[in-house]
Amino acid sequence: MLKFILRRIIMMIPQLFLLSVLVFLLAKAMPGDALTGQLAGNPKMDAQTLEEMKEKLGLNDPIHIQYVRWIKNLLHGDLGMSYTHQQPVNDLLAGRMWNTILLSAAILILTYMIAIPLGIISGRWTDSWADKLIVGYSYVSFATPLFIFALIMLFIFGFKLGWFPTGGSVDIQVEKGTFDYYVSKLNHLLLPALSGALINTVGTIQYLRSEIIDTKLKDFVKTARAKGVPESSIYWRHILRNSFLPIAAFLGYEITGLIGGSIFLESIFSYPGIGQLFLQSILQRDYSVVTALVMISGLATLIGTLLSDIILSAVDPRIRIE
Repeated sequence: MLKFILRRIIMMIPQLFLLSVLVFLLAKAMPGDALTGQLAGNPKMDAQTLEEMKEKLGLNDPIHIQYVRWIKNLLHGDLGMSYTHQQPVNDLLAGRMWNTILLSAAILILTYMIAIPLGIISGRWTDSWADKLIVGYSYVSFATPLFIFALIMLFIFGFKLGWFPTGGSVDIQVEKGTFDYYVSKLNHLLLPALSGALINTVGTIQYLRSEIIDTKLKDFVKTARAKGVPESSIYWRHILRNSFLPIAAFLGYEITGLIGGSIFLESIFSYPGIGQLFLQSILQRDYSVVTALVMISGLATLIGTLLSDIILSAVDPRIRIE
């Protein structure tokens, strides 16, 4: 196991290098530059002053020199300067990163809290009225775009019923660190987290349902029944244990997938996370922030893939990769 983990970590180095090259080239290929988004609406800025600022910041240097300078700073933990927000990208991401991590963790927890019981019920009692309701719910969730569902949830529970806040991550009136602060934080988190979870459950429900149905027909399950093993024991010790393998394997991919989904959720619910910042930075052409966020997302994807393999081999020792 240790050799496998070390080998995968070493393989991540060239993958991250190729990702950095691709991200940098795509950022440079986009129209405008880091100053265009900031100064486009400034009537006092003339072309000469803009050109002088570009020269000062090294934006007119050859592209390979700009890349080497950027990658050196990246290796030293310097993500650059946000020209739109006029502060280092590290400081800009510090507050928002934890909001996104908190939202992603809440979505993941709620997803499994909802999907696992429904998948077990649907798989164990196939073709029952409960199974038909769950399958119908899965089809509706699969066919509904996340941003449409989030808008409906915001309209009903935020504006119409007023049960949840319609924006932000915490009330500005409460003092940080107090009990009211954490209650407000939870209150702002629940609606976007629940909206994301209700849509994300479809994959887990279908995987678990299919695995339970397939495992029920396996020879070792028939043998256990022939030996007189109680049905409840067969389900918990034989069927469910094997059915959870694909769920465990996709845990890492679920984590990385939440980062992409957070862009819509954070934008719709005005939740101050890196997803909302990513969209704003693209519109404002703040490419230092865009490249930093894409690199962070790529690193998270590689770590999630590694985590999936580790979890899968830990759950089923028969398939450990040495």
